[in-house]
Amino acid sequence: MKYPLIFLKPGKEGPLLRKHPWVFSGAVMRTEGNPGNGDIVHVLNSSGEILATGHYQEGSIRVRILIAGETLINQAFWDNAIARCFANRSRVHLPSVETNMFRLVHGEGDQLPGLIVDVYGSTAVVQCHSAGMHKCREQIANALLGTSGGIVSQVYDKSFDTPAGIDTHLFLAGTGIEEVCRENGLLFKVDYEQGQKTGFFVDQRENRALLKQYASNRKVLNTFCYTGGFSVYALAGGAQKVVSVDSSAAALELTDANVLLNFPDSGRHSSVKADVTEWLKSIAPDFDLIILDPPAFAKHIDARHRAVQAYKRLNLTAMKKIAKGGILFTFSCSQVVDRELFRHTITSAAIESGRQIRILHQLTQGPDHPVNIFHPEGEYLKGLVLQVD
Repeated sequence: MKYPLIFLKPGKEGPLLRKHPWVFSGAVMRTEGNPGNGDIVHVLNSSGEILATGHYQEGSIRVRILIAGETLINQAFWDNAIARCFANRSRVHLPSVETNMFRLVHGEGDQLPGLIVDVYGSTAVVQCHSAGMHKCREQIANALLGTSGGIVSQVYDKSFDTPAGIDTHLFLAGTGIEEVCRENGLLFKVDYEQGQKTGFFVDQRENRALLKQYASNRKVLNTFCYTGGFSVYALAGGAQKVVSVDSSAAALELTDANVLLNFPDSGRHSSVKADVTEWLKSIAPDFDLIILDPPAFAKHIDARHRAVQAYKRLNLTAMKKIAKGGILFTFSCSQVVDRELFRHTITSAAIESGRQIRILHQLTQGPDHPVNIFHPEGEYLKGLVLQVD
């Protein structure tokens, strides 16, 4: 095999030897073979020893590592890689009779940096966050169909708004059969074509199940509700009433549809189209379980300070409005706001609220969103369950 070569500066091979999946541009000494964005390259130390094989891309992250050593990246490679992901998910009981929506490939956490694959019933939704993964999408689709044991029969490429500038919405296999999916026995419609991300936030599955345990006889407010995952679980847990709030009419329409799927005769749910941060300020202190699961307030380091202030204001408002003895589920999915900073931000809001607050649980993403121990940046979802007295 003959791929272009990326030579590292002397002493810059350390992160690779410690299994970090990225090579940064500052570590590169020279390039041979004129690689283009998305091409396969070998990474070598300054002495010419091949260390790894990966995808090349101009920018700060110059190479995303696919595998150590000198390897041919062909259909057999993708078959083995995707089969490995299915095997790893089976070890955490996914899919199951109760749950057929889950993340199959989680980028660096599955040693496939730049690739996300979520499975909804028989449909695999692919997001390519690098030019290299986009170039390999046909092989990836073949591997999804060929190694799933019949689980996957449709593959939808939803690679848009990515760092690589990719914008794709198309079926690589199948034609778009609509399905009702299951999560912990509850039913959900998923709009993977037009919805946010891949269509549903499967990373919150375990946290929704925990919320169900706290919902009995409570008045629940689900803010930034999107398609109503937390709302459905709250109703399943016996909530007295549930109010879902979002600024998107399309999201609320799907929320109402998901509630109706599971509770066709329930009058316990209502939805409100509003800006959450403003609407929260106007409500009476009636709710005794509030969920704050906003979109990422910061997608890059330059926006972190502003995001922290937004998280503080949002949580402070909720702390002031929640009923005495209430339970607050609060989250951040901003990767640049790490767990420690998020906790400090919530603590700052708690101090200013003047209320007595205790941490009951510290939450993260589900096991189908694994964190590569050599790439801690993959731990993006943080959550706290608070009791507010």
